[in-house]
Amino acid sequence: MGLFKNLFSTKSETNENSNQSNATNWFKLTKADQLSSLKQISNKKLVVIFKHSTRCGISRMVWNQFQASADFPKDEVELFYLDLLSYREVSDAIAQEFQVLHQSPQLIILKHEEVVHHASHSAITVSSIHSFLNN
Repeated sequence: MGLFKNLFSTKSETNENSNQSNATNWFKLTKADQLSSLKQISNKKLVVIFKHSTRCGISRMVWNQFQASADFPKDEVELFYLDLLSYREVSDAIAQEFQVLHQSPQLIILKHEEVVHHASHSAITVSSIHSFLNN
């Protein structure tokens, strides 16, 4: 029962924040007007957006697997986390701004103000981010 409880737990923000303190530093996306800043940052380093539904067991599993293997140089990658349930309007703004269909979980990589990669579910990998470093 413990395995299923962990995989399909509906505890939201408290557990999500504790997961975010792993080896990487995540910035929360909470407002659509943050997108212009993300575009500017993407001119200097990769911007990674992870969109996550905190009530979805599959999304939680992908998030945990991603977190466990994330190891990016801070000076080359900026990480942003979006809680879809709390900030759906931000997800809608991302879809409109970057012309990427909304999915969950979803990973979006920006470089020079453009989407260079996006993936969802099991296609979300740390290696996809590494492939865009130093290019």
